[in-house]
Amino acid sequence: MKTFILFLILTIPVFVFAQPRPPSVPVPLDGGIVLLLAAGAAYGIKRQRDNA
Repeated sequence: MKTFILFLILTIPVFVFAQPRPPSVPVPLDGGIVLLLAAGAAYGIKRQRDNA
């Protein structure tokens, strides 16, 4: 049984194909990054005020 599982583990990756390359269209990341930075800053300010 162990030999069969080892055989599967070693041979299954041969049949798995990677995803195709993404299109060369640039992705706008500005909105999401700004939102994450603002949320992080607000959370940091809240933590500072709660601890003071």
